[in-house]
Amino acid sequence: MSNIELSVVVLCYRAEEEIIPFVEKLKLLLEKLTDNFEIVLVGNYFPGTTDRTKEIVEELAKHDSRLKAITKPKKGMMGWDMLEGLKAAVGEYICVIDGDGQFPIESVEKCFITIKSQNLDLVKTYRKKRFDGPYRVLISKTYNFLFQLLFPSLASKDINSKPKIIRRVALNKMQLYSTDWFIDAEIMINVRRYKMKIAEFPIQFYDIKRSSFVKIGAVFEFTKNLIVFRIKEFYIKK
Repeated sequence: MSNIELSVVVLCYRAEEEIIPFVEKLKLLLEKLTDNFEIVLVGNYFPGTTDRTKEIVEELAKHDSRLKAITKPKKGMMGWDMLEGLKAAVGEYICVIDGDGQFPIESVEKCFITIKSQNLDLVKTYRKKRFDGPYRVLISKTYNFLFQLLFPSLASKDINSKPKIIRRVALNKMQLYSTDWFIDAEIMINVRRYKMKIAEFPIQFYDIKRSSFVKIGAVFEFTKNLIVFRIKEFYIKK
């Protein structure tokens, strides 16, 4: 049985050299929180591209046993990366955060303290202040409106926000399959399905001057998935 208390899954897609200072700052934070942590760096890649993230995270992991590099040819988008990271994580608590610096690293500390002190199943953030441009804000608001329309009983202000930290026993109950951008919504649908205890708190979301990987077609895919999952809820045994 693992003695790792906290696993932090960092989604590093196309982060390249920018992931280096991110990891260093994250390590300093985690060293204050627990003696037993690991950082799972998910550097999956599309073959044939110039993305150097794979080599960079593998090099980082060579020099620190607390780091684990997951570098596979991609078979999906963000959801597939997250699922690969979750499978590799062994901690009692599992946190997921993007590695591009838009979500403040300090929020990992508050998530961890809150989930332990209040004995919760999941703790997450919501983006109260955003500096990432009108396109991303529109996409996010559309996602959250559609989610609340079809799943009104779950009081979450921002389903896609990170970091999310999940207790291992809660994660083991979840049925997660989405390999696209729907994975965050699927997590929250599972939270609703199993009546899990959650909390969320506000953060600022920063602009990193990088174009979004989420295209407008993802909104239609998201809507389709929401409808499918809403129908499934009538047939799933609680």
